[in-house]
Amino acid sequence: MTFVQVIDCKTSRYDDMNRLMDEWLAATEGRRTATRSVVGRDRAAADHYIEIVEFPSYEEAMKNSSLPETNRIFEEMVALCDGMPTFTDLDVVRDEQVNKATARRFYEEIAVGGDLDLVDEIFAADYRDHDVVKEEETAIGAHVMKQDVTFWRNAFDFDFTLHCQVAEGDQVTTHWTWRGVHQGDFMGLQPTGRRATMDGVTIHRFADGKIAEGWWIYDLMGLRRQLDVGP
Repeated sequence: MTFVQVIDCKTSRYDDMNRLMDEWLAATEGRRTATRSVVGRDRAAADHYIEIVEFPSYEEAMKNSSLPETNRIFEEMVALCDGMPTFTDLDVVRDEQVNKATARRFYEEIAVGGDLDLVDEIFAADYRDHDVVKEEETAIGAHVMKQDVTFWRNAFDFDFTLHCQVAEGDQVTTHWTWRGVHQGDFMGLQPTGRRATMDGVTIHRFADGKIAEGWWIYDLMGLRRQLDVGP
C-alpha cells in the first residue's frame, strides 16, 4: 500500500533548507526509496511550509529513514526550523495514480506477460466486462478476463504500446496500440502468420482498489481485414 508522510514546519531560512534537500538527493542517489516529493508554502503565512513525501509502502519509507544521510540532514533541518517539525503518517486509501498503475499492470503483466493468477488480485470477483467481441452485452466475473486473455494469447503473439492514461474519479482511460502476429485460431480464421495492428481505448472503473468494470473500444473488423487471405 502506498505510504505518504506529511512534514509540517515553520522556518525563515527556507533557502538554506532547500539546499539541504538538494544535498540529500545527491547523497542518496540510487538508494533512497521516496518516489515523489512536493513542497508547498502557506499563502497566509510565508514561514509555514508543508512537504508531502510518497513511498511505495511504509516498509520502504522505513528503509529511507534508516539511511545515515537522512538522519544527518534531518538534524540540520530541525536546526533551521522555528520549533520542532510535525510528522503525519498516512496509508493511501485512494489515489488515481495507483489506479493508473493497476490498469497498466493488466496490459503488461496479464495480457502480454500471461500471469493469469494476477487477475484475481486486481479484478473484482464480480467484474463486469463490455467487449465488442462478445455476443452478450455484459459478461460478469473475473474468470471472464482469464478466458479473454487466454483466447487472445492463443490466437496471437502480441504486445501493447500504451500511449496515454487519464484518471478521473474512479475511472482510468487508456489509449493503446496493439500489435500481433496471427499464430492460432481466431474466430474461425486459421493461422496466417500475418502481422496486424489496431488502436483502441479501454475504460476501467475501480471499486475498493480493484477493477470492477471495463469497456473495450477497438476496430475488430479492421483487424479481420488485415488477416483476410481471401476465399
